[in-house]
Amino acid sequence: MALRVADLLAVLPQTQCTRCGYPDCEAYAQAIADGLAGINQCPPGGQQGIEWLAGITWQAIVPLNPTHGVEGPRTVAFIDEDWCIGCTLCIKACPTDAILGSNKQMHTVIEAYCTGCELCLPVCPVDCIELENVTGKDTGWAAWSAPQANLARERYQFHGFKKTRDLLENDQRLEHKAETKLADLAAHSQHTDPAVLDKKRAVIEAALARSRAKRDAGLKAG
Repeated sequence: MALRVADLLAVLPQTQCTRCGYPDCEAYAQAIADGLAGINQCPPGGQQGIEWLAGITWQAIVPLNPTHGVEGPRTVAFIDEDWCIGCTLCIKACPTDAILGSNKQMHTVIEAYCTGCELCLPVCPVDCIELENVTGKDTGWAAWSAPQANLARERYQFHGFKKTRDLLENDQRLEHKAETKLADLAAHSQHTDPAVLDKKRAVIEAALARSRAKRDAGLKAG
């Protein structure tokens, strides 16, 4: 019987940490269903997560693969606001939008939304982010809960929606600028040679066609 990705995804902790070797929890669940990944690649889920996956997949229970990390307590990121330069790189890296701030303004972490994924650490240019143990000796699913996983999943999905929306809006702004330029190319160019203008017009039209085709393909896929 084919494995249902939804069943596998339901027992993953939704930290979206990528330590399993896949871009997110859903991709890892899909890889397990396709027989491309082992059930022991999720450190946040720990041994309990492996046992749940083993039950779903009818596989033997195995230890966590150390290649992907070790099971540990849940951590939360904290930003040293005295050192933060407001670069926004951590905001962009956070899969659950758990970091608040703006350009050149100090950032702060919303603890309830942080999954301890660690993705903000490598992008910080001033090393002002630290992880703190918030569950003591409890590790894996003993340090996490189904409601927390569900919240993380919802926030990750909304993060993806916003990212797609922002890219679409940016593409539309660029298209509008290109269309404005195309409508009166002579006024928007330092060149007056008709041959040069025709060449530029062809380039802009081709770029617009690619942009529209990409947007239409995205809308159909959605």
